[in-house]
Amino acid sequence: MNENLFASFIAPTILGLPAAVLIILFPPLLIPTSKYLINNRLITTQQWLIKLTSKQMMTMHNTKGRTWSLMLVSLIIFIATTNLLGLLPHSFTPTTQLSMNLAMAIPLWAGAVIMGFRSKIKNALAHFLPQGTPTPLIPMLVIIETISLLIQPMALAVRLTANTTAGHLLMHLIGSATLAMSTINLPSTLIIFTILILLTILEIAVALIQAYVFTLLVSLYLHDNT
Repeated sequence: MNENLFASFIAPTILGLPAAVLIILFPPLLIPTSKYLINNRLITTQQWLIKLTSKQMMTMHNTKGRTWSLMLVSLIIFIATTNLLGLLPHSFTPTTQLSMNLAMAIPLWAGAVIMGFRSKIKNALAHFLPQGTPTPLIPMLVIIETISLLIQPMALAVRLTANTTAGHLLMHLIGSATLAMSTINLPSTLIIFTILILLTILEIAVALIQAYVFTLLVSLYLHDNT
């Protein structure tokens, strides 16, 4: 294959115009809705999964934290559908872009931290200096805790970007090897193709797990500040 290894990570354009916005807005259109009193099996399963996910994430929150339930459920659905659509051939995965992941992580993290400083400022400031810290270590520990707080959204974004990018690169490399070996050795091609199928199944699981991990970490940051 003569295609560049990183060509699939380049933001696509249509007639010279960026198409990333249209791609980001496309996943919500795939979520079915019902206008009837009795839902079909697909919508019933979808509602059951949403209730199960929201229950797991919202159990540890108080009343103020549960006001974020709609936002967190929408976030996990958006990331999961975007990751799954990115596994299709010749498609683009917005979550492989660090800029987009930072655009999701920073506002959510900042909102949780600001809420913590507004509602429980003493507890929020107590995180910077654990109880029983020796006096000579206080300045250094405050700096370390401040850096660890500020690096949280970067860790969120980098984790999602690295996992999605690594999976796409590995699938691209194994797919290229399968195509190259198809004209050389058929048994080896079948073995590599089997590995590619197993990797694709693994990537589907990773796409869902990364959406859950991203949302769960945002939920934990919210829990620490409410």
